[in-house]
Amino acid sequence: MISDMMDSFLTTVMQATLAAAENGDGGEMGFFEEMFSTGALKYLIEGGFFMWPILALAILALGVCIERYRSLKMLATDDQALKQEVLELLREDRVEEALELCEGKTGPVPAVLSAGLRKFVVLRRLGYDPARIEEQVVKSMEDYGVHVVAALERHLPILATVSSVAPMLGFLGTVQGMIVAFQDIVARTGSTDIVTAAASGISIALLTTCFGLIIGIPAFMAFNYFTSVINSSVLDVEGSAAELIEAVTLQMTLAGHEEGAGGGASVASEVAEEAPAI
Repeated sequence: MISDMMDSFLTTVMQATLAAAENGDGGEMGFFEEMFSTGALKYLIEGGFFMWPILALAILALGVCIERYRSLKMLATDDQALKQEVLELLREDRVEEALELCEGKTGPVPAVLSAGLRKFVVLRRLGYDPARIEEQVVKSMEDYGVHVVAALERHLPILATVSSVAPMLGFLGTVQGMIVAFQDIVARTGSTDIVTAAASGISIALLTTCFGLIIGIPAFMAFNYFTSVINSSVLDVEGSAAELIEAVTLQMTLAGHEEGAGGGASVASEVAEEAPAI
């Protein structure tokens, strides 16, 4: 039914073109004849119905590639300087400033660091145990990291689907075209050269396979490229999270030692005050 509608549309366009030519508009007639009889549009029309879904997949894949490229441009920034500055602020116990620095930056690494630092600041103000603080900071960054990875991989399944479905649709169109070609050969037996009829029908039937591969191969390459970029970014995020955990652990350990030293000095002074004079 859809194929009949497409044929009817093309017939209407050609009839309008012929009518324009009869009215003396030879320039437009030549333009339409050239458009429908040469170039990629000619092969698109000759390939049959299955060429149109493949074309739709091509447009969809192109849109995803443009959207992912623009979204992943933020990953090209160098976060090494940011990480070094954050670690330096943590060593100086300036956690709030480190949090403000991360919140002022864009990208997956600052976002994950912000989640961990925010949890660290809140739990330390509430007086949580150091071991509990470290556990909650790790959990906070892991939970937020899942959302970051999901945002980076958004729409990539579409590219994977196009890279698989486009060649399969091409093969299906070729099989359908071969069936029609052989039926045409049987119908013309005895009235025309079978070899010529077979070659013409088979060459048209193979157009869908060619077009499907032309769409599927670049989509597969784009999928692998974006996947590699995202995997590299995920490793960078995990490394940054590990460095932050080490810094938080060191900060909590130093704070514990200082409290212990202060407590020991306080107890010694109290004992000295209470001891009787000799």
